[in-house]
Amino acid sequence: MSLPLAAGTWGVDPVHSTVQFSIRHLGISSIRGRFTDVDASLTVGDDLAASSVSATIGMGSIDTGNADRDGHVTSSDIFDAQANPKMTFVSTSISAEADGTYTATGDMTMHGVTRSETLAVTFFGTEDNPLDGSVRAGFLATGSIDRTHYGIDWNVPLSAGGFMLSNDVAISIDAQLVGPSA
Repeated sequence: MSLPLAAGTWGVDPVHSTVQFSIRHLGISSIRGRFTDVDASLTVGDDLAASSVSATIGMGSIDTGNADRDGHVTSSDIFDAQANPKMTFVSTSISAEADGTYTATGDMTMHGVTRSETLAVTFFGTEDNPLDGSVRAGFLATGSIDRTHYGIDWNVPLSAGGFMLSNDVAISIDAQLVGPSA
């Protein structure tokens, strides 16, 4: 099976794409944020086995809406963005599911640790951009990672039990890709 896209390399449009996350705080609410430094590409081959996706995220580009929190998250307590400036994902396989969605499994590297992760992917189709004539494709990839698997284990115990931050981090990537030039 192949992707319903023209063969070649599709690059991310960073202006029309977002990489977001959510983590439980104090067990009673979620903190949401996004990364603004994102680069990604999808190489479409003759079939899914010959197709691949790769992405790089600048860890220092986190934006949670609170500068003090962003500074703490990029510090050596959590991301250590100075020593580990990038997070990467390189697919090892892309597969089609019976419901018309896809899964992308690949090597995620963050905080100096590489682990296999799987993202659920929904394809929203293609559209010609009337402003520049380019072909665009839309995807939503979602998943969850355990931050402690990447050595990110800073936390504060709560008086009632539990910890300030959950280990699970929900990820949502809403990507608009620009098709290969003809």
